[in-house]
Amino acid sequence: MPDPLPAFVLHSKAATPKTLDDAAGNPAAGGPARGSSDEQLMFAFCHGSADAFAELFSRYKQPLFGFFRRRIEDIGLAEELTQETFVAVLRASSRYEPRCLFRTYLYAIGFKTLRAHRRKAAFRSRFFSSDPEDYEPAAEDSIDTQLFLRQAVSRLQPQNREVLLLREFEQLSYAEIAELLKLPINTVRTRLCRARLALRDILAEPARQSSPPQSSPNDLSQKDASTPRESIGMEST
Repeated sequence: MPDPLPAFVLHSKAATPKTLDDAAGNPAAGGPARGSSDEQLMFAFCHGSADAFAELFSRYKQPLFGFFRRRIEDIGLAEELTQETFVAVLRASSRYEPRCLFRTYLYAIGFKTLRAHRRKAAFRSRFFSSDPEDYEPAAEDSIDTQLFLRQAVSRLQPQNREVLLLREFEQLSYAEIAELLKLPINTVRTRLCRARLALRDILAEPARQSSPPQSSPNDLSQKDASTPRESIGMEST
């Protein structure tokens, strides 16, 4: 059974605490080597190494926060769900079996945490008339480009959007995405292709809307024919 661990706090704008890095990478303190794989660290943690978990937390706290942040507007809520996911990893450590890559295992828990949150939010919305997305205004440091991209991605079909996020933002392989979503790899490839094409079209819409309409030669000739000659400085002979 792993040793009791101190509470790890995630701050979206704060740098990684120096004590966390020192504990994870200091051989003198009995910490695991930084060259260890995720799977080796998880194995060490399951056998009692708190430093191994500290190193995993250091590696994945920001990627996992980004996973939730791209799916939830509220930064504080994204931090809470990140914490909940790591707590779930702690609690399930005694049952951990290395059947897949650790990050696949971690994101699978993240998906379960996200689905549980959405079910609770839907329940609150139904019975208490609250917003199911727990929406709050975007952070002050948000920029227009990020907001525009978020809105564009949100317009994709849900099944295609999830594949795109996992591939382009979480940088998961096709095999890992297939494992997470329980899909054949060819289906993952197809959905990713559709998502990229659809996103390209959505992002191109403002350019098309801002372009002035082009008139055909027939339209021009009709306009000239309907314009009084006096208005263009011509007199009939």
